[in-house]
Amino acid sequence: MKKTFVLSNPKMSYQRIIETAKNDVKKHIKAERNKDLPDNADYWGFECKFGQTAENAKHIHEGDINSNISSAQSQHWKSFYLEVVSVAKVRTKSIDVDANSANG
Repeated sequence: MKKTFVLSNPKMSYQRIIETAKNDVKKHIKAERNKDLPDNADYWGFECKFGQTAENAKHIHEGDINSNISSAQSQHWKSFYLEVVSVAKVRTKSIDVDANSANG
């Protein structure tokens, strides 16, 4: 999903437009997670960008999408750009710190 959300509509309140944008993103992420994974992947990760325009969008964590949209709302932005790209990822094994320190 690469989309510029326009936050003005004569038939909808500003708050309702914000909630609709959040819901659209939530539905998109849910749909992407339900897709079949490639054989060599464990889960779907998401690479996200957020900003007023595509040119000045910065990388953000997937969990920060709603807070960034709320921030745009509090600053009364007229529009914002959001990019959410799904990437098949492989889990990495965590290193057991206690086992390593016992051997050293």
